[in-house]
Amino acid sequence: MNIMISLMINSLLTILLISVAFWLPQINAYSEKTSPYECGFDPTESARLPFSMKFFLIAITFLLFDLEIALLLPLPWASQINNLKLMLLISLMLIMVLALGLMYEWLQKGLEWTE
Repeated sequence: MNIMISLMINSLLTILLISVAFWLPQINAYSEKTSPYECGFDPTESARLPFSMKFFLIAITFLLFDLEIALLLPLPWASQINNLKLMLLISLMLIMVLALGLMYEWLQKGLEWTE
């Protein structure tokens, strides 16, 4: 019963906070606040500039190596298992696959920012 009451209170509180956050900024809306720039300057060009594809490629590369760190972080604790050779083989295969991917991207000049 306590779980049901807690879930109901949490749901009601969430709905209340979302509705307040949605309706409160619309009460005091004026032209400068709704403009693309809130600094008071008139925009000189379009605010919708396209991003370079290189930006996304470097972001994906960062995410891949961030994932590598997350997967290799438990290795010191995993060294206490019985089958140490299998654990080392799997971790070296993971590092090798990621290193080959980095080498391929480097050779294809995907890490160079200038075009």
